Formats: sequence, C-alpha cells, structure tokens
Amino acid sequence: MRLTRPILAPIGAALVFALAGCGSGATKPAVPETATGSLEHLAAEVKCTPNMQTDADEIRQAICKNSDGKFILATFATDRGQREWINGAKDYGGHYLVGRKWVAVGETSTMNALRTTLGGDIEEGTDHSGHGSDEPSAGASHSGH
Repeated sequence: MRLTRPILAPIGAALVFALAGCGSGATKPAVPETATGSLEHLAAEVKCTPNMQTDADEIRQAICKNSDGKFILATFATDRGQREWINGAKDYGGHYLVGRKWVAVGETSTMNALRTTLGGDIEEGTDHSGHGSDEPSAGASHSGH
C-alpha cells in the first residue's frame, strides 16, 4: 500500500488541474448570469427599442434592432409556454438565445453578441436547406425528398 500512495498523489494532483482547466490556454468569453425581466427591461439591457408585434397575456413579442443586428425578442408567462413556442419555432430553423421565460431569435453572430449581455443558452433550429448553410437557397426544391 505504501508504494501506491506516492504514485497516486501526483496523478490525483494532475487530475485536479486538468478538471479545473489549468494550463489549457483556451479561454472562452465570459457568459453572465442569465438576465430576467420584462420585454422592455431585456430590450433596454441590449440597447434596443422594441417594436411590439404581439402583446398578449401568454406571450409578448417585438422586433428589435441594435448595433449587433436585427432580432426578435419574446417573453412568456410560463416556462411551458416558452418551451412549446421554441419547439414549434425550431421547425423553421434559426438561432435561438434562450433565457428564463424569454427568447431572442436572429443570426448566429447577433445571438452570440446578445449572449455577452443577457446570458442564456444558444439553441439551433432545424436546417432544411440541405446545403449546410444558415439560409435556405431561394430556388431550393423539396421534390427530391
């Protein structure tokens, strides 16, 4: 037993450093704690004036534009309503920044920029283009499917 302890100590120390990411050299941009609040509050956080499209009890949705790009910002009354909306919307493709009872939808670069302020998680919609691009081609045909 005494011979294994001196061997295990350096291995354990190396494992701790590896799990902590020490010396990896790779740094990811810090993601803040996920923002919460009303649609107007979230819009103010990312410096946009929301152009309201839907103002209902279950969902409030607006078009926003700031220096990062144009996007849709939506807030929800319930977590379930939010998840149902996202699941339905993902069928149409797109890039989603998801927080607690809110979603932003737009281009990848815009969602990544908003994430540095709002936090949240990036989710991707279904790509129906068949070409691997972010945007379906105007002449895309589904006749071969």
